Amino acid sequence: MKARSLEAAIKALLVVMACFITGAYSPATPAESPSDTSAAVLPYPDPPFKGKIGRTVEQSKADFPKEVSAPKGAPNVLVIMTDDVGFGAASTFGGPIPTPAMDKLAANGLRYNQFHTTALCSPTRAALITGRNHHSTATGNIMELGTGYPGYNTLTPRSVGTVAEVLRDNGYTTAWFGKDHNVPDWQTSMAGPFRYWPTGLGFDYFFGFIGGDANQWRTPIFENTVPYDSPEQLGDHPKHFNEILADRAISWMNMQHAVAPQKPFFVYYVPGGTHAPHHVPDEWINKFRGQFDRGWDKVREETLTRQVKLGIVPQDTKLTTRPKEIPAWDSLNPDQKRIYARMMEVYAGYLAQTDHEIGRVIDAVSQMGELDNTIIIYIQGDNGASAEGSLQGTANEIGLNANGVEESEEYLKSTLNGLGGELYYNHYPVGWAHAMDAPFQWTKQVASHFGGTSNGMVISYPRLISDRGSLRNQFCHIIDITPTILDVANIRFPSMLNGVKQKPLEGTSLVYTFSGANTPTRHTVQYFEMMANRGIYKDGWMASTTPLRLPWVNYGNTPRPDDFKWELYHITEDFSQANDVAGKYPQKLKEMQQVFDQEARKYNVYPLDSSMAERVDPAIRPSLTRGRSDFTYLDGMVRIPEASAPDIKNRSFTVTAELEIPSSGTTSGVLATLGGRFGGWALLINDNKPQFVYAFSNQDKDNYRITSGEALSPGKHTIAFDFKYDGGGLGKGGSGTLSVDGRQVAQGRIDRTIRARFSFDETFDVGEDTGTSVVEDYSAKMPYKFNGKLDKVTIHLGESQLNVVDRKALQRAARAVADARE
Repeated sequence: MKARSLEAAIKALLVVMACFITGAYSPATPAESPSDTSAAVLPYPDPPFKGKIGRTVEQSKADFPKEVSAPKGAPNVLVIMTDDVGFGAASTFGGPIPTPAMDKLAANGLRYNQFHTTALCSPTRAALITGRNHHSTATGNIMELGTGYPGYNTLTPRSVGTVAEVLRDNGYTTAWFGKDHNVPDWQTSMAGPFRYWPTGLGFDYFFGFIGGDANQWRTPIFENTVPYDSPEQLGDHPKHFNEILADRAISWMNMQHAVAPQKPFFVYYVPGGTHAPHHVPDEWINKFRGQFDRGWDKVREETLTRQVKLGIVPQDTKLTTRPKEIPAWDSLNPDQKRIYARMMEVYAGYLAQTDHEIGRVIDAVSQMGELDNTIIIYIQGDNGASAEGSLQGTANEIGLNANGVEESEEYLKSTLNGLGGELYYNHYPVGWAHAMDAPFQWTKQVASHFGGTSNGMVISYPRLISDRGSLRNQFCHIIDITPTILDVANIRFPSMLNGVKQKPLEGTSLVYTFSGANTPTRHTVQYFEMMANRGIYKDGWMASTTPLRLPWVNYGNTPRPDDFKWELYHITEDFSQANDVAGKYPQKLKEMQQVFDQEARKYNVYPLDSSMAERVDPAIRPSLTRGRSDFTYLDGMVRIPEASAPDIKNRSFTVTAELEIPSSGTTSGVLATLGGRFGGWALLINDNKPQFVYAFSNQDKDNYRITSGEALSPGKHTIAFDFKYDGGGLGKGGSGTLSVDGRQVAQGRIDRTIRARFSFDETFDVGEDTGTSVVEDYSAKMPYKFNGKLDKVTIHLGESQLNVVDRKALQRAARAVADARE
């Protein structure tokens, strides 16, 4: 050990000496350091004491260390990004949904029509805050699909620091509001570690949710690393998360500006809108009543017409062909048209409301007099529109994709007046996703084509942008955001950060585009890859593989990476990738494939992996529960993620609660629960009577109740629910027995059980329910905190009864979960 320590110390000394020799290290004092824009070591070293120390205070001179201050004139930074919004959705880029906040910002800044993301959530977000490609951040896919390779393990290396860390060490205050889908799946519980949570990535403050999506009416909010049970979302009229988020961001910015106006702020504002569930108040949905009755084919055509008229796309841009698997609107029956049009009205309301709340945040910057001193970057979507709602849409995305819940046309008709509300977890059909990506082909998940990666972006910075309201068509990418921020702040990325040598930034600052519409593109080469769908851009050309799995199909054989056919597009002449010229220019295609290979080797893209189900298997990643069959919890232990909770699926199990009933009054409340109305279970007491409830879905026919007819007497009791799984495959039924102090008090059947995932966002709770109720019986009483004394809850898991065939089926179901969470 001593030898290793000595070796480590020598290595560290050599690194520091190298920094001195190369000039990378500057011993400037913090007050001086930001004015020196050469690459530095961060955080800056403590300044030397410049006072005088004598034997007494009278003989001494005091000197306070000076805090680091941002470079003179450094602007505030506000980065905004929505979720699952295609290029052709927002009015700012010719779409059918009015986004006045983005329109107004565009009039005061620049629109970019060749801005690109990675085609999926977590990778795009990791690339944005680091300025490196997603594989360089170890985020080659979403956090739930990590594998043990450097480009894919979801553990961003310390050599890939964030823009927030750099800004904070240079005198900025930093905050993250909204969605965080960049925490490794097994580190999302309050057991930590919190290295990859926002407060571990350079953000002073975090207010939002962890994961791919969240119920917008009952949101699992965290404040920094502590659960925040929003009082605004309790009761009959919950407040939408978008409103809560904007309120909190505005309050934080106002406080920062009032207390320390000399300090610039960096706000990363990323609401959950418009990822499923498509939740939004009725008044926003009703603004769009009847506006999509003409269908997705007509909407696509109208969108391209507007895009051409606005100059968003070249005059000769072609509308790409609708995939044959998506039905023509005219082929649908009247009920289908009615259902699908309503689902699109809900989505449109959601995007419009999200933009409205974003507008409130921007207005707050203006009201504090900081608009001209703030660079605002508004990115409309972290990937293309989502095709994960199936061809017919759904009122329960998790149930449909993960657990095989059937939704008849009649059932969907019955949901129309409630879509967007608390009772549903809705998502529109594939046809609308394709329309929202106009004029491009494909959708989210497909990294090889612009339908998956092209997103509208607006940048406003009056100090450097003179020809406001104009368009920029330089090719750019999500990795260009961090270099742009640092460029306008006059801060260079450090060579060392927190004692670790940094990988260079891989993006290109976009400041060069501010002063000239015709300045040649400086970001000349960019690779794309997601689940072996590949693309490579170089000097106006794009080579793309043909997808072998439709993004709305969650099963089937896994293609081999070498099975993918390649296409070739001359983007300079073919903006929308409508004309494949691979047959015309075979040598050019070969050249582009070689460039992809070079980039892939450079940025940790290999090994290519076209699988989905195999890497959903949690056995390939660290786990907090693996190998455990017995669990003990105390009252008040809540917000434990499903991935860190006892897994009762596809097996027998027993839940036991030791409690005490008071001598007077009525005792009620939840003892233990996981999930909610879209899939979940709970052991509870209703009016002194024990009960076990189970929801296979949010449909009434899929709700099960096993209830004792006997009231509990005052005093101590042991309540147990024992479930015997039928076996024979995934999601089968079983019989349940409810007992009190060892005596059976009720028995019943649960015909269908959850096979892959109860919930995306709801958690395991003891002593109350922090999410939605499993059945509607107690929804009005939420969080239905147990008002007796709960000593402990224990859970015992039986052996898994799945064979090899079952496990492969489970992998397919889990793949559907991952598809829906992306």
